Amino acid sequence: MLVHKLKMGVVMSILLLVLSACTSSQEKSTSSTDQTEKKELTFLSNFPSETLDPHLNWTPVRAGMAETLVKMNEELKLEPWIAKEWKGDESGQVWTFIIRDGVTFQNGKKVDAEAVKASLERNIEVSEAMKNALKIKTLEASGQTLTITTEQPLPQFPSELVHPNAAIIDVSEANVDQKPIGTGPFKVVSFEANNKLVLERYEDYWDGKANLEGATLTFNEDANARTLALQSGDADIVYRPAIESLESLKSDKTIKTDVVPSLRTHLLMYNTSDEALADVNVRKAFDALIDREEVVNSIMAGQAMVAEGPFLSNFPFTPAYEKKEFGIEKAKDYLETAGYEIKDGRALKNGKPLSLKLITYSYRPELPLIAQLLQSNAKQLGIAIDIQVVENIDEYLAANDWDLATYSLNTAPRGDASYFLNSAYMPGGAMNFANVQHEEVSRIVNELNQTVEEEKRNQLAKEAVTILDQEMLHSSIVHPNNFVSYKDYVENWMTSISEFYVITKDLGVKTK
Repeated sequence: MLVHKLKMGVVMSILLLVLSACTSSQEKSTSSTDQTEKKELTFLSNFPSETLDPHLNWTPVRAGMAETLVKMNEELKLEPWIAKEWKGDESGQVWTFIIRDGVTFQNGKKVDAEAVKASLERNIEVSEAMKNALKIKTLEASGQTLTITTEQPLPQFPSELVHPNAAIIDVSEANVDQKPIGTGPFKVVSFEANNKLVLERYEDYWDGKANLEGATLTFNEDANARTLALQSGDADIVYRPAIESLESLKSDKTIKTDVVPSLRTHLLMYNTSDEALADVNVRKAFDALIDREEVVNSIMAGQAMVAEGPFLSNFPFTPAYEKKEFGIEKAKDYLETAGYEIKDGRALKNGKPLSLKLITYSYRPELPLIAQLLQSNAKQLGIAIDIQVVENIDEYLAANDWDLATYSLNTAPRGDASYFLNSAYMPGGAMNFANVQHEEVSRIVNELNQTVEEEKRNQLAKEAVTILDQEMLHSSIVHPNNFVSYKDYVENWMTSISEFYVITKDLGVKTK
């Protein structure tokens, strides 16, 4: 019945799209002409921005306002960006970065090692997550040379600097949350939190003038509204249009659609500080209640892959998993092993019913649907799940007022396992909302952090992920696809696998 209800929603969405299609062709030509003349584009996404502080939010890097010392290419390899080169000593603890000559902030100030040092110092001051990730002990600046000493050997330190929150800004400027001064090809004109960001070209950008004169980034959590905005001409590029609209969009000759595998994993997260969820068998029971194939086919309309673990199966650090059994009966077995009995339609242990709060968020609309599927299946075992859809999921998770959560995480943005393992399972990790502390996992990850040789790093990652799988500290559900639709007059659009880079200097519109 649940899947039927979900499909009814899909049908209604398709009807809306059909009704709008008759006007889209007329509006298309006008929109195309306007955009060509103005050399501007509107990008509509599902990720809101409460702040433009680059040390707390990804939007400044995505929007081409700010840049990091190092960037990641589409082959998930490191490339120079603000730093033209770098090297580490034999210990993997002392790193020297040479800052490019000719780079300026958007206020005209020269970017030298001292400016980068000040930005990184602010970074680790305002972001506990970045402080824990970078583990910077000292910073020394001289001309264009920046020397960083870490608290411990970190052979993969340069890859930590790829993170959008490691962006370099002029920290002497005020109003960082509304108008940060970065080094990118675009600078801020105006910003309305969770609504609209207007950009204009920075004429003295160090890597050559951007093709666009300006760009506007807007937000709408409703996937159907995003699709309609593209068809009506209110948006030129739409990130994650409604899944059920992809086929109709592909048939529209005025619209192009990219579909690529993402580095994301949709997770069911467990708060193991809860007495019930501290039991691995209870966690395994919930894992068994999630039919991944149903999620892929009925909720994701085929735009995802079943996830056996947090990483795509073709990564060299993905282990071979033990085959699992799913279904109501298997979940019941795990509950019984945990000491629960199903009585009078309720799952009871020592007379206490199993009742949990699950939080989720709507700007990835499949996550509440996954939550509803779990709720429906759990009800058959007498488990009560109260679903709460929240606006700022990270704030709720950090407040620790939750038991379960459906969450989407970019698990391997650098093509390496260390980001996910450190952020989700190490003390102080940015995504370790449940404060997981597993002694053996911590030991392996600490060794991984200090290991240079790639094959050994991959083996250590496999060992850690195998333990995570056996302990079911979180459940991996699916790997969603990235999909973006855009008007045919948009030039040089790249659907970034890392999701770090969106508005670039090369992005443009076709001229007549």
